[in-house]
Amino acid sequence: MKTLIVMVKEPRPGRVKTRLGQDIGMIDAAWWFRHQTRTLLRTLSDRRWRTILAVSPDRAGLTSRVWPAALPRLPQGRGDLGARMLRVARQIPQGPVLIIGADIPQVGPHHIARGFHRLGGKDAIFGPAPDGGFWLMGLRHPQSIAPHALSSVRWSSPFALQDTLACLPGRRIGFADTLRDVDTLDDLRMTGRPMRARPGI
Repeated sequence: MKTLIVMVKEPRPGRVKTRLGQDIGMIDAAWWFRHQTRTLLRTLSDRRWRTILAVSPDRAGLTSRVWPAALPRLPQGRGDLGARMLRVARQIPQGPVLIIGADIPQVGPHHIARGFHRLGGKDAIFGPAPDGGFWLMGLRHPQSIAPHALSSVRWSSPFALQDTLACLPGRRIGFADTLRDVDTLDDLRMTGRPMRARPGI
């Protein structure tokens, strides 16, 4: 069975999208993330794969009413982004698995379908982002990747994708579409999806 894992954080001011919050305010950044997550989950609902939420913080995320109650949830646990992604991926007994964040306004079902298709002949695939990171990681057999395989990646840097590839020597690697995740107001403007006004402002 194909599985799409969406990494989400409880949308509280000062906890999510802090770099965006420096541009527009922490309350507005948290509101944007909440609205964006709701839209993304609705957009990517598809019978071709099952969707699972990987939530943070663990306890609050598992009981949160922010996200659809019908979607299964897994706790992200501790560690950097690489450790958390591999932890949740390895909990899926059978692949293939695609992992994305919720801060990608341009992603649609066709991007996910293409990702699963490209993963068919590879061990792993990545969806590059213009800032040197990546918005998607796909693993054909997650159990074959060691839990600490990505421990030397410089996350939130222009070297994130480069470092990740270096951590997977000998693996057959493919690439999905290039999309932009949103960390700053400039990122949001570049997606061509203007931010809606928060109720009350």
